[in-house]
Amino acid sequence: MFSITNALRKFGLETNIATSADDLRNLDAIVLPGVGNFKAGARNIQTLRKDILKSIELGVPLFGICLGMQLLFDFSEESKGKGLGLLKGKVVRLPLTVKTPHMGWNTLKIVKDNDLLNGIDEDHYFYFVHSYYSSPVNDELTVAKTDYGVSFASVVACGNIMATQFHPEKSGKSGDIVLNNFSEIIKK
Repeated sequence: MFSITNALRKFGLETNIATSADDLRNLDAIVLPGVGNFKAGARNIQTLRKDILKSIELGVPLFGICLGMQLLFDFSEESKGKGLGLLKGKVVRLPLTVKTPHMGWNTLKIVKDNDLLNGIDEDHYFYFVHSYYSSPVNDELTVAKTDYGVSFASVVACGNIMATQFHPEKSGKSGDIVLNNFSEIIKK
């Protein structure tokens, strides 16, 4: 929370940590960060589920990061728990043939234009820490892929919902470009 809060403030965004439904009213955007287990994340988000879904329905931009991206989907092989179901698909484990967690720097293969990745090309590196990845039912959701034992969706978007498997707040200048793009999306 501290890292993403500081990173967003760097781009002039005022941040508040939502702990109740009242905290989700009158927002310009929602950022759903996350590090940890799907079951715990899914359990913790249930108290705000209805209000998050209502905000999305009203057009509020939502940006999921890492576990926050995974929670946008229906469920995870990692553990029991119900995701938000905003994006159809599931979360699956990285292949057993690679070291997990996938921790370190990797690139993106951009497969679809999206404002979140303006100014990003395939030479930019991003910081990943995960053992599971999102597998959308619809390939149209995938904006960029990353290869790590398997080619997986590392950036997804649908309307006002966008998410990255990597941590932009820990990705140096490349991550700063993504966070600045997100701030510009909010201002539109």
